[in-house]
Amino acid sequence: MTRSAGDGAPPQGPPKDLPKGRSRRNFAGARPVMDDVARLAGVSKQTVSRVLNDNPSVRPETRESVLTAMRTLGYRPSRSARSLASGRTRMLGVISFDAARFGPASILTAINTAAQEAGYLVSSIALDTADRATVVRAVDTLSAEGADGVIAIAPQRWVGRALAEAQLDTPLMVLENDLGKDASFVTADNRAGARKATEHLLALGHATVWHIAGPTGWLSADRRVEAWRAALEAAGAEIPEPLIGDWSADSGYELGRQLAARTDVTAIFASNDQMALGLLRALYEAGRHVPGDVSVVGYDDIPEAAHLLPPLTTVRTDFPEIGTRSLRLLLSQLDGPPEPAVGRVVPVELIVRRSTGPAPGR
Repeated sequence: MTRSAGDGAPPQGPPKDLPKGRSRRNFAGARPVMDDVARLAGVSKQTVSRVLNDNPSVRPETRESVLTAMRTLGYRPSRSARSLASGRTRMLGVISFDAARFGPASILTAINTAAQEAGYLVSSIALDTADRATVVRAVDTLSAEGADGVIAIAPQRWVGRALAEAQLDTPLMVLENDLGKDASFVTADNRAGARKATEHLLALGHATVWHIAGPTGWLSADRRVEAWRAALEAAGAEIPEPLIGDWSADSGYELGRQLAARTDVTAIFASNDQMALGLLRALYEAGRHVPGDVSVVGYDDIPEAAHLLPPLTTVRTDFPEIGTRSLRLLLSQLDGPPEPAVGRVVPVELIVRRSTGPAPGR
């Protein structure tokens, strides 16, 4: 499990400016507690608790007095003290699937960073399988740890169904899936990305665009197939049968060998950059020049995409924005009254590099 930074270090010695008449504890080697802050500030322990939890009922001058006392004493509120005062653990759970891939890994990093900035710990569970029993066990584990809310990076349809059936008692945020009224979600605009990729190739004069798709049942892959097909249909172009990969460069290579053997293939849209990488190798081995003979578009804009030969035209997905936005949306639900599930779609951007060019003969 991934944990963020702790709650701070003990003070380096006794305070030197306790006001006259205040009760002085033996601070040497002892960590100050909330009672000490209350005595020094001349307020109740309950007022200190309200300040720690940003209660708006505390007067500004009282808040400043408490904060000054905390600085004087070197007081650092423990997470357990915050939990007792607020009724929260300030811990969030994250369930991820296929976490080693670029997209989920980037999202998870962004969630951890945003959570730490907001004063939350993150307990993450990476699952290899997505059956209902496994998902329920993960949910139970996070509930037992007292998670205030859960974010699920759930790109497969069956994962979404398993989460819906789990009936969480805590607020749930789903990424790359849509459970309707059952949970709020954040996702990239996969349909717009696939449409932009396909229309870019058609605008270069290619008669049609072949597609190496991601696995069936993955929401992002399915939506990209739908948008690719719709763009071809709208242009009156022939719609080839998509070739189904598994997101890996190996699958892109094997499927690319099939396409490289066909001289009528002049434009290929791969559903992620890893498969596009394998495709580029297959085309190179077959003596098909990119982009002179075949234009290639990938998806995601991995860090290596700009350094491939040729540099890869691709659709950029802002994975850090997906992670950060999901964390903020979940925290807003925790801080406010219960609201209906909401959805947020993060825009994507076509990045044109040198792997695409005019159709041969144009």
